[in-house]
Amino acid sequence: MPPRQIGPIAQAWYKWKALRLPWRKRFFIGYDLQGNTYWEFQLTKPSATTSPSDSRWRRIVHYPRSTHYSQVKVSPLWHQWLRHMRRDPPTLEEQTGDVVRQQRMKYLAAEADARWEAKPRVMEDGNAPREGIAPPEEAGAKTQDGEKDPWAKARSRGPSEDWQPTAWNPGVGKKR
Repeated sequence: MPPRQIGPIAQAWYKWKALRLPWRKRFFIGYDLQGNTYWEFQLTKPSATTSPSDSRWRRIVHYPRSTHYSQVKVSPLWHQWLRHMRRDPPTLEEQTGDVVRQQRMKYLAAEADARWEAKPRVMEDGNAPREGIAPPEEAGAKTQDGEKDPWAKARSRGPSEDWQPTAWNPGVGKKR
C-alpha cells in the first residue's frame, strides 16, 4: 500500500503532540503507511509507594474515522510495539522495507507454486509405477468411462466393500 502523504500542518501538529509536556496525558508516538496513528499514555500517575518505572505505559492505535473496523490493519512492526515486544516504535524506513519484503515473499511464493504445478503428478500419470499396487494393465477391471481401474487389484486382496464387522460376544470368564 503506498504511504499516505501527510501535509506540513499535520506534521507540525504531530510534532506538537509528541512533546512530553508535564500537563499532557497522551503522547503521539508515530504513524504507519495506512494512516493509523499510535499514542502512549499512563492510566494512573505513580503514587508514593510505587516507583515511576513500575507503572507501565499504555499503547493504543487510532485509525482514520472513514475506516471500517474490518479494514483496520496494523503492521507486524507496530503490533510488536503495541504489545511491548519492542521498545522503540518502527521508523518509516523500516515500514517501507517491510512492505518490500512482503511483496518479495508473495512473488517468491507464486514462483514456488508455479514450479510445484509444473512437476508431474503420480496420481494423474497412469504410467508411473506405485509400490504395492499393480499398474492398471494388470488389474484388468474397467471403470464406467471404459478406462482400467487402478484400484481393482487392491480391492481383490482385502475385504470387499460390503464387509461389516460382527457383534462382539465375550465368553464366560473364570471366577477368581
